[in-house]
Amino acid sequence: MARQQSGFRRPSAPAPPPPGFIARVAAARAVAEAVAQARPLDERFAADLSLRGLNADPRDLALARSIATVALRRFGTIRKAVADRLEKGMPRRCGTLEWILVVGAAQILFLETPDHAAVDIAVRAARADAASAPFAGLANAVLRAIARDRDAILAASDPLDDDTPGWLAARWRASYGEAAARAIAAANCCEPTLDLSVKSEPDMWAQRLGGIVLPTGSVRLDTHQPVLELDGYAQGEWWVQDAAAALPARLLNVGPGVRVADLCAAPGGKTAELAAAGAAVTAVDRSAERLKLLAANLERLRLHAEIVVADALLFEAPPFDAVLLDAPCLATGTIRRHPDVAWTKRPTDLPALVRLQAQLIDKAVALTKPGGLLVYCTCSLEPEEGEAQISALLRRNPDVRRAPIAAAEIGGLAECVTEAGDLRTLPCHLWGAEPRRSGLDGFYAARLVKAG
Repeated sequence: MARQQSGFRRPSAPAPPPPGFIARVAAARAVAEAVAQARPLDERFAADLSLRGLNADPRDLALARSIATVALRRFGTIRKAVADRLEKGMPRRCGTLEWILVVGAAQILFLETPDHAAVDIAVRAARADAASAPFAGLANAVLRAIARDRDAILAASDPLDDDTPGWLAARWRASYGEAAARAIAAANCCEPTLDLSVKSEPDMWAQRLGGIVLPTGSVRLDTHQPVLELDGYAQGEWWVQDAAAALPARLLNVGPGVRVADLCAAPGGKTAELAAAGAAVTAVDRSAERLKLLAANLERLRLHAEIVVADALLFEAPPFDAVLLDAPCLATGTIRRHPDVAWTKRPTDLPALVRLQAQLIDKAVALTKPGGLLVYCTCSLEPEEGEAQISALLRRNPDVRRAPIAAAEIGGLAECVTEAGDLRTLPCHLWGAEPRRSGLDGFYAARLVKAG
């Protein structure tokens, strides 16, 4: 007798997610944590995405990072576009809907993602979250409307008023004026350059890598090829370093045998510069993990430095011929490269940083021998972390005086030298016809001499 069918079927395995789904969900999570929890993108991706959600797939990881970066770079424009198309506002208790919409809109407005693909994956992502699932139809409608109105949305977008947090926009207007504040914000909306510091022969490396040599000596590329695959990387002929970040170490004019302390040294670009010049460098940083990266980079570059894991305030050593202090700061000069900074930092962070910087400057002076040079720098656009710190130091310590910087020392960029003789670069400096080859990180540096 034939066996009767039971009517039950073995449960089928869930269908695999469509290509790019996991990366987009991860991007939405990263954006949410940056805005709502002030968690930096680098920390989010390093801690979680490469190990768990993305199963260490480098392509998905790169896609997630790319989407999250663009979403934060143009977050104000995106948020406004979404809000304008929600007649009743964001629904309550809607789970991850807001961040799914932000990521979907980022792809539609600023990335080369087909509209239908961005909308489809956003709807799938909404359905995959129990709290946002009831609003999948709303996600579909909002993103289709954004795709339809793309040109009008972009035409109405204002980098300073929309994509810059209000407290930063107000600060930049007060510090630099309306025109410069708008130029800074516009530069921050552009994709950053890829700058290299080369050991030697910058013209040759620019030709081999298809780049240009900047007046400052850095090599600037516009490639999207992974850095590890570029000619000369494995051979240790260069390292990645923004052209502005490469300037402070050069202001010390060190040579072979000069003893230099690099305080708050990680990740190590300035240490590499000093070591490549032949100096005897002591690199000090409180983060053992970040110093591991510094050590690995020096090994690749075949350069040497003494590496010390220590709080710079507690570090003791015989006075050095020169000291470089790249102090912790708000990092608002790096928003072009790290757009999450605009949304993870708060004005309330500033007072504690200013106090720490003052303590570090005094420590750096103590570690500088009489007649020695000290360079203080920050990657911040905020005057309290730059010009005001040096003014306060000169008032309280008569043994220190400014050693003015000449434009010729920084490739003739006179616009980057203040009236007092300090370095002040803005993201809109060194701007040309091609945005991909334009701009600098925002940096401040002062060179000081300790009385002999």
